[in-house]
Amino acid sequence: MNWLSDLIDYGVVGVLLILSIWAVAVAFERFAFYRQLDIAAFPSKEVLETVLTRRLTVIGTIAANAPYIGLLGTVFGIMLTFYTMGSAGTMDVKAIMVGLGLSLKSTAMGLLVAIPCVALNNTLRRRVKEMLTDFGARHGA
Repeated sequence: MNWLSDLIDYGVVGVLLILSIWAVAVAFERFAFYRQLDIAAFPSKEVLETVLTRRLTVIGTIAANAPYIGLLGTVFGIMLTFYTMGSAGTMDVKAIMVGLGLSLKSTAMGLLVAIPCVALNNTLRRRVKEMLTDFGARHGA
């Protein structure tokens, strides 16, 4: 059953790591894009908004779902701990605490991914709002 524990551990942490790299890559791309963008070149506010908000849903979706992915890993870890206890037929407190402690690592990892993603998403959406306001002020809309 150790292989299953490792699979759950590395699987959840691996998925969260990939998602966090993806979110950071999108954020860097958006920051660079906003820095070089000429808002005066756009014909309408709607077209500008579409271009500005492109790929921001990736960061928001990762921010919203990372805690659930971590929680799923925790639930699997707790289930595995109880299964191991039941099949061993003993109530070893040390084994229970180690199993529960390791399973909670998944929740912590999910939160470590989600919190920066929420901050990145809010920062980028604020920048979009500022640029749209600037467009509206320049074009009298």
